Amino acid sequence: MNNRHVGPAHGAHEGAHARRVRGADRPASRVALTAVAALLGVLAVGQLHAQAGAPALAGRSATELTQLIANLTTTNERLRAEVTDLDAQRARLEDAHSRGETTVDQLAADLERIRAWAGLTPVTGQGIAIVIRGPIGGDGVEDLVNELRNAGAEAISVDGVRIVNGSVVAGAPGALSVENDPIGDSFEIRAVGSPQILTGTLTRNGGVIAQIGAAYPAAQLTVTPVEQQTLPATERDLVPAHGQPRL
Repeated sequence: MNNRHVGPAHGAHEGAHARRVRGADRPASRVALTAVAALLGVLAVGQLHAQAGAPALAGRSATELTQLIANLTTTNERLRAEVTDLDAQRARLEDAHSRGETTVDQLAADLERIRAWAGLTPVTGQGIAIVIRGPIGGDGVEDLVNELRNAGAEAISVDGVRIVNGSVVAGAPGALSVENDPIGDSFEIRAVGSPQILTGTLTRNGGVIAQIGAAYPAAQLTVTPVEQQTLPATERDLVPAHGQPRL
């Protein structure tokens, strides 16, 4: 019979091994081992899915992947720059549209003022009314009209006829006419403008009314401020007979 001798050192070694084996059987150790195995399984499955979803990237080298990332970064920067340019272009278009509307409105207002000044449209506003009674010559009426224009009248009418460029009041006393329409012995001259300025200009010492009174002493002129009045548009054809517009 072969008896096996176990020395102290050998016995201690086997005892430690037995303790490690028994420690591995503890519940905490088993849980830790299970968790590590599960984590490794999840990582392996995730890597397989990533390679299956992007087969083109799976076989690329680190240099190729770095170049791909650089290209994507450059493309994103270019797209951001294009977005910035488009935003700036939109802002310019909105500003131009806004200024265009303002310009159109201003042009429309200017055109309306020009049409009113030319006599193409009726004009409403404050001003004065001059009532003339008695004999007066055409030159006296023309002096009154010119003085009203110089004083800033925006529109003038004589006996209900709008005075525009080319309109003439002519004739001897008792035989006046405007636009070839006869005027009676009593008629009105109306003007749209500042009542104070127009009245002051006409009635000042040595003014046009004083001069007309000296030239036609039988004529009586009365100036009255008017808060609101409407002067009609002209019936005169303002289209040139021989001239043509040229742009």
